Amino acid sequence: MQYRSVGKSGLKVSVVGLGANNFGGRTEEARSIEVIHRALDLGVTTVDTADVYSRGRSEEIIGKALKGRREQAEILTKVRASMGDGPHDKGLSRKHIVEACEASLRRLQTDYIDLYQAHSWDAEAPIEETLRAFDDLVRAGKVRYIGSSNFSAWQLTWSLWTSDRRGYAPFVSEQPHYNLFERSAEAELLPACAAFGVGVIPYLPLAGGLLTGKYRAGEPVPEGTRYHGNERLRAQLTEERLGKVAKLDEIAKARDKTVSQLAIAWLLAQPQVCTVIAGATRPEQVEGNVGAVGWDLDAATLNQIEEIVA
Repeated sequence: MQYRSVGKSGLKVSVVGLGANNFGGRTEEARSIEVIHRALDLGVTTVDTADVYSRGRSEEIIGKALKGRREQAEILTKVRASMGDGPHDKGLSRKHIVEACEASLRRLQTDYIDLYQAHSWDAEAPIEETLRAFDDLVRAGKVRYIGSSNFSAWQLTWSLWTSDRRGYAPFVSEQPHYNLFERSAEAELLPACAAFGVGVIPYLPLAGGLLTGKYRAGEPVPEGTRYHGNERLRAQLTEERLGKVAKLDEIAKARDKTVSQLAIAWLLAQPQVCTVIAGATRPEQVEGNVGAVGWDLDAATLNQIEEIVA
């Protein structure tokens, strides 16, 4: 395994992280714990979740899995989404952030969170209030670092300016939707992260399974997959896209790799990317994802990929 610093902070993470959004929902508890333990055994130390994933069950499962192994992992979790019907059960107000953090700590069975992230922008809460609440949690030792997720470039920049002006702990990371087929972050967000030393933590690196090679043109969608039975997702399985995946698969196979590993290696070749959050429902998937580690794509291969997906 390889490890990188998150932006210009001192926090180090494994270049391949484990996404826990399926734990407690699509993936039952015993299997989820098995996946987490396999990830730790392979050197994957970064586990990313959110309080809203399976309404807290994901965090609870991670807490159980890390009993006796807490020091081996960096726990990344998030706050913002609705956790109830009350007016203070969502958002980035001081009240919700502090209460949500305490609840996450209980579910995770830990006394600190390595990276606490604002899950998305909250236009109803003053950014000064949000950042002061995060800063208080850092000063109290309940949170080590803070970050954002799904922020635009201007939202991230405003947040960093506010923290700098007021002496608050700054966001050290941004977690955007970013992969070979979703490149909108490259226009403004990634340049902002590079300019301010913010680490980039892509989610959905395999485009929800599209970049695994399991979907092929002219073949039925496999049962049990994310795209099966979901008309909105199936609309994305165009002949053009599947053709691109097939060409990417050829590049990967020529190097004894999989298209999934190529997708992860491509992200790791992008400036500011510190870890790639890849979900897994089976230990074998973690093993496959880790197979991308150490594959440094050369300029010729990167150009080849760009010609296909541009």
